[in-house]
Amino acid sequence: MVLLQQLNEDTVNTGISLFDKLGTKFFIRLTIDIVAVFVLIRFIYFPVYKNKENFYTLFIFNIIIFLITFVLNKSDMGQGAAFALFGVFSILRFRTEGITTKDMTYMFLVIAMGLITALSKGSWIEISLLDIILLFVTFLLEATFIMKKEVSQQVVYENIELIKPENKEAFKADLENRLGLKINRIEITSVDFLKDTALIRVFHYETKKD
Repeated sequence: MVLLQQLNEDTVNTGISLFDKLGTKFFIRLTIDIVAVFVLIRFIYFPVYKNKENFYTLFIFNIIIFLITFVLNKSDMGQGAAFALFGVFSILRFRTEGITTKDMTYMFLVIAMGLITALSKGSWIEISLLDIILLFVTFLLEATFIMKKEVSQQVVYENIELIKPENKEAFKADLENRLGLKINRIEITSVDFLKDTALIRVFHYETKKD
């Protein structure tokens, strides 16, 4: 019984000691970081792209960057090693799989937020203001009232005779008729002459859903 009580006391003392070592600065910055990234992912990114897998990935990446950067900034390694992680983490995860430009942009955003919150020498008000600026600018760029949002989709096209430059208008008209969309531009990704098919990417403005 005495031993159990001693173990409990040691656990409590260890927890208090760890809290004291980290300090209130750590927990304030962590809270600011979590709130800012949650707003970015849940209320700006997710309503547009509906990608639950990236919801998890972006959030975890931000937390990892923040924790490692905060710890390194307090050690002899300093800010140089922390910024080196910016490049390492942004490359390792996506070397072997495709990722859209927008997803990569959000990845850099969550990494930047983690670095800013962990490394900034300013007060918590200044750090919060920097995060708010990032969130506000991102929201404005995603908002449709500033400019129409262009989206794309990949299509396997079998009538490769129409992909010739001289058949450009007929090619576009055929795709618009099949897809029921007003197409802005078309990119031919690859052509398979053995199967007489072409892999193309069609760009059009996002249509409002009822």
